Amino acid sequence: MEQKETVCCKETNYKKNKGALSGILYGLIPHTFCIAFILLSVIGTVTATTFLKKILITPYFFQSLIFISLLLATISSVIYLRKTGCICFSDIKKRWKYIITLYSTTILVNLSMLFVILPALANINSGVIDQEKYQANLSITVQIPCSGHAPLIIDELKKEAGVGSVEFRMPNNFEIQYNPDEISREEIVSLGIFKTFKAEIN
Repeated sequence: MEQKETVCCKETNYKKNKGALSGILYGLIPHTFCIAFILLSVIGTVTATTFLKKILITPYFFQSLIFISLLLATISSVIYLRKTGCICFSDIKKRWKYIITLYSTTILVNLSMLFVILPALANINSGVIDQEKYQANLSITVQIPCSGHAPLIIDELKKEAGVGSVEFRMPNNFEIQYNPDEISREEIVSLGIFKTFKAEIN
């Protein structure tokens, strides 16, 4: 009897770990394009970032992918329940640890990406600038649906010759240092990217 309980315990732990790993995978899915965009921008792969930009410029692209990640978690739970028994309340009650682990990990990874990791990665390439040349400061609020779009905004701003640095601040603020002899505040907020994501000077 003791041997059976030990085996059962190991099986439960395995399933719980599997739920956590699946949750991490489903949580990362919505952010793969943004992570790839950041990495390729740092490397300097222009062609690849141009392709990804066409995807990222879709306003509610990330929200749809987050929905897909939760949908995949649901499908995974259904498959697991079918393999281990039946899809009924009593079976869900028995396997609640796996299901809770799967959903909570998926949600936690998404929240961590949106509020911690992506904001940090967005500012990874801000660099040190010539304070004397880029002496003017501008703070703008951009109507981005989530922090996943911040690297795209920063990349577009830094393409302008008169823009020295751009720093993203949650939830949708951008602090810009620029050279007023090369570009004006009005020209900055009139850039093409702000036709899709509206910008306002703070």
